[in-house]
This record gives sequence, C-alpha cells and structure tokens, in this order.
Amino acid sequence: MCGIAGIVNTGNRHEPPSRELLTGMVRAIRHRGPDEYGMYRDRRAGFVHARLSLIDLTSGQQPLANEDETLWIVFNGEIFNYLELRVDLEALGHRFRTRSDTEVIVHAYEEWGNGCFPRFNGQWALALWDSRSHRLILSRDRIGVRPLYVREHGGRVWFASEVKAIFADASVPREIDPRGLDQTFTYWTPLAPTSLFKGIEELPPGSVREYDGDGGKHETVFWRPSYPVTSPDDYPLTLDEATEALAEKLEQATRLRILRADVPVGSYLSGGLDSSITAWMGRKAKEGVFRTYSIRFQDAEYDETEFQRAMAATIDSDHQELVVTRGDIARVFPEVIRHTERPVLRTAPAPLFLLSRLVRDSGIKAVLTGEGADEMLAGYDIFREAEIRQFWSRQPGSVARPRLFERLYPYLARSPGQAKGMALEFWRQGIERAGAPGFSHDPRWRTTSQLKRFFSAELRAALESRPSDDVLRALPPEYGRWDSLARAQYLEVVTLLSGYLISSQGDRMLMAHSVEGRFPFLDSEVMEFCNGLPPLYKLAGLNEKFILKRAAKGRVPEKIIHRPKQPYRAPDAVSFVEKGAPAYVEEVLSESALRDAGLFDVGAARGLYAKCLRRAGDSANEMAFSNADNMGVVGLLSTQLLHREFILADGGAPGGDIEYKTLIDRVQFRQLQGTA
Repeated sequence: MCGIAGIVNTGNRHEPPSRELLTGMVRAIRHRGPDEYGMYRDRRAGFVHARLSLIDLTSGQQPLANEDETLWIVFNGEIFNYLELRVDLEALGHRFRTRSDTEVIVHAYEEWGNGCFPRFNGQWALALWDSRSHRLILSRDRIGVRPLYVREHGGRVWFASEVKAIFADASVPREIDPRGLDQTFTYWTPLAPTSLFKGIEELPPGSVREYDGDGGKHETVFWRPSYPVTSPDDYPLTLDEATEALAEKLEQATRLRILRADVPVGSYLSGGLDSSITAWMGRKAKEGVFRTYSIRFQDAEYDETEFQRAMAATIDSDHQELVVTRGDIARVFPEVIRHTERPVLRTAPAPLFLLSRLVRDSGIKAVLTGEGADEMLAGYDIFREAEIRQFWSRQPGSVARPRLFERLYPYLARSPGQAKGMALEFWRQGIERAGAPGFSHDPRWRTTSQLKRFFSAELRAALESRPSDDVLRALPPEYGRWDSLARAQYLEVVTLLSGYLISSQGDRMLMAHSVEGRFPFLDSEVMEFCNGLPPLYKLAGLNEKFILKRAAKGRVPEKIIHRPKQPYRAPDAVSFVEKGAPAYVEEVLSESALRDAGLFDVGAARGLYAKCLRRAGDSANEMAFSNADNMGVVGLLSTQLLHREFILADGGAPGGDIEYKTLIDRVQFRQLQGTA
C-alpha cells in the first residue's frame, strides 16, 4: 500500500512540475506510505510516491521504470497474482530486476497494453507515464478499493490518492460541488466521477483513462458487476458442489493475501460470519502467531464481544480488543473527516479509525477483513426488504405478507416492527413499481433524501441549474434481464460498497495509520463466482448468505453461523450532544459557521441541533434519537467539518522534511539515488 500523486503537462505551454510542489503533494499523503519516498521528474511530468513496504522490501522502490527507462509507474495497491503473471511474461522474453508486483505491471503493460488490467487480480490505483509518446495512463481496480482523484485544467492533469495532495497546489481552487453533496444525501456517497469538490473527479472503479501528448483523452471500462441472464435452472453446480467451490475459492483468495506479503498479516474480527470465516481461513494459511483485532462498545446495543472472543478462541489467535466510547467517537471525528474527504451519515468510520491505530501500534501493516461478503452473497437487510416488498406487491391487499417484516431487524433495540402501522405505510410506498429499476433501493434513497430539507436556498438553486447524476441513468444494457436480487446487488456494489464501505470505512480509516486492508471476498475470481450463483443459493427465502453459512460449517462456531444478522454500527448523534461533547461541535454548527459555509439552512440546522441537545438532556439513551436525527446530525456535522478542513484550511497536510530514497530528475539532467 502506498500513496501516489503527480502532475503531467498535456501540452508544451507549462514549465515542468516543480520539485517543491511535488514534495508538497507527497507530504500531504505521507500517512499512506511512511517507509520511503520517491520522485521522478522530466520536462512534461512529475510523479511522487509514498511507500508502505509490504512486498520486496529491499528493491521495490518507486517510481519504477522498464529496462530503457521510457515507461515509469507509481502504484498504490497489490497485484496478488503477480507471480503467475511474471512467469507468463518471462516466457515471452521479459526480464526483471526486482521481485515486486510493481515491475510486473510495467512489463504487463508493455506486453498487453490496456489489456493487462483485466488480467490483474488485486486492488490498485496507478499512473503510467510513457515519456516517448507523452502519454499518461491512469487505472483503478474493479471495485475501487484504492482511491484515485484527477483534476484537469489548462493543459495540465493532477492526480493523487487523496484530494489533499491536489490541494497542496495553492493554485487549485477549493469549493464544494453541490452535485457531490446532493449525491451523498441520496446514495450516502458521491458517484464517481463526481467528487465533493468542484473541478476534481474521482476515477471510476474498473476503468482506464488515457491522456495523450496533444491533450486528447480517452476512457474505457474494463470491468463492472455482471450477473447471469440465463435461467437459474441452467446453473451447472448443485448446492453442495457450489458450497465446496466457494470454500475453495475463498481459501485460495485468503492464502494469496496472507502469503503474498513480506510482513505479517493480521485479521479483523467483528463477531459476524464474514470476518469469522475470513479469520479462520487466514489462520489456516498462516503458521505461527496469528493476530486478530476487535472493537468493543460500552453501549450494549452495538457490542459483539461474546462472538468475537468465541472466534478468537476457535482459531487460537493473539487477540486484542479496543473499547470505544461515545466520547472517543466525538473526539476523533474531525480527524476521521479529514481522512474520508467526504461527508458521512453515520459515525461507523470513527471506531475503525481507532482500531487501525491499535493495529499499527502493535506492529502490523496489513489486515484481512470480511468486506464484500454481504454484497456478493446477499447479506444485507436491503435485499430481504426488497424480496418482501416484491412478494407483497403481487397481492397488495394481503395482511399476512407484510408481516414478514417482523422477522427482520432483531438486532435493533427499536426495530421498525415495533411501530407496525407506521412501518407498513413506509414499506407500502412504491410497491406498485415492483420490477422497476431502483425498486430495491428506493426506500433507502427516499429516506436519505429527506435530509435535503436542511439544504440552503443557494444550494437548492445551484442544483436546479445543474442537477446531479442519477445512478439509474447509467445502468448496463443487460440490467433489465437480470433477476431482481442481481439488480439489487448491482446497485449496492456501485453505490454503497464502492463509495462508502470500502472507502470511508475501509481504505481511508486503515491508511490513516498506514495499514493496508485485504479483502478476500473482493478477489476477482471470488466475485465472478458469487455473481454467477443462482439467487436461491444466496438468499433462500429470508435466510441471507445461505451458501456461505453452509461453507462455514466446521470452521466457525455454530452460534456465530446462526446468530441474527447484526450490521456493524456505532453510537451516532448522542456522541456529539451529550454533556462533555467537544467544543468544535458547537463551533461548526454555530449560526456564523453555517452561514459562512452557505450549504445548509441555518434555522433548520440549528433547530435539529437544539432538539437533539434537549433530548440528550432528558436522556443519555440513544433511543431518544430517531434514525432521521442520527443521520441529520452526523451529515450536517461532517459536512461542516469538511468545509472547515478543506475550504477554509489546507486539509491538515502535515509538515516535516521529505527525504527521497529514489530521486530521478531529468529536468536537471542528472539522476540521484539517496537523500535530496
């Protein structure tokens, strides 16, 4: 894992990127790779790299080039099948100087061009510079595990792992993009290429973008989620055969992520099925000490200690726990938003920020996690909700069918089923549109969109003049031929998984403390296998992740396999309004701060804050706060913090000197290896 950044002149109008500016960019993302730093510069391009050393610790420095030093790369991520690709490339005549996966990418691009990217099984964001043709190639992995942002202006292209590196250039204007905010308050995340900042794009997952030396640009998509258009009856494997095949593919994916590292790899344990089976397979692949890490909560509603400890005992891991309080969440929240670089509607990233610090302090640089299992194997309530609503839509007058909702949300202290009349009216909305695109996600998007009542008149006017993009306008042609579960899975992957879970809760919280996340369920072969499964293998009635539960037998304790589904959650609004909350909360939600940002209606925002303060005074129990209260407070607060950190300030870029292990400066016609 690493951080990358650079500037490329797509024409001859500009001076070469300055060393001072490039150093400022790498300094802004030094948390992503504090082990070594590198720079390459010629008259058209400048690349910088902050390295977190995991593979080929002695010779994998970047920027790295081909044999004749005409093709240069900076790379963030891991290619887990690089050894197999290296064998193929050596058979084709390529010769290697290092043992790194980075050099495999360079030779693969030389051999196959853009056709190399579908061959990679990994997680990456990278930039290639062909100094002969003055061509810049940017690419990002299938799901968008690794981030990559781009700015184009006046014959120049800036790119970076994080926006704060682009903002290291003082000439880059800073302004919130209303479309990115509008999408966040609909889908929980901006939809790439839209970002939260005007003029800065996020390279879409599974894509390649090329800039040529004359200013031309071309973008292609090499992967997106795809599902069968044939009948489930045509699937060739029985349930038993498919269960065995899934277990084998997961074991292979986990083994790659354990063994393809020259440093120890640990594992997160949430107490749920996904992290438990991931940890079991990691333990199987790893001899000697195997470390696991868990979050505990003082709030009993969120705590899963019993199940975490049961799994740690099963695999005999060296287990460490971190107890997180409401005060902890409030205290670190500004740092969390500095790293997410986007608003969030829940505080869930904050405990993960604290957990990654524990991991790093214990000497571990990489961890396995179970992210992706719910999306690949239909584990979320949103899939079950859609199935019930679709079933109900066939007999909308039925009294019995909507009672299936009572079987959901056993983990919630205030389950929607407790207010049956209100809940049924909510779920009834839109059931006449069963089968329409977006049917599965309409309740979530409708609920989240209600937060837009806090938008200011100015923000509403900006959105009316330039509306944000709708995910339903960019559906693949075959979408309508997929079964209803596949359609719901597709929407979940391209919105919440890519833009929020794997980003704000994943990469950003891990890399804040220089820890790499590795995700066996997002292995390319595992994803393709899961996407090809018949729907009943994934969601059998209301039994979610049916095939994974079968695969877990004999590996994971029965009480974990059969426990009610409990999504990872953390205390929300109550963390910021109970007695002793940090002073910054009142500061950024003050009338003056709200008015200066101009994003929210001052009266509405202050009204919500005052309401929650009153409720906190009446009761410190989070049940005093509704779902709308929780999302509203967290959404307003995180957006205001974002404005403070990135529009009024510099994003918290750290100071300090950068010493380059690799420095190639062709502007000065010399090459140095050592300290600059």
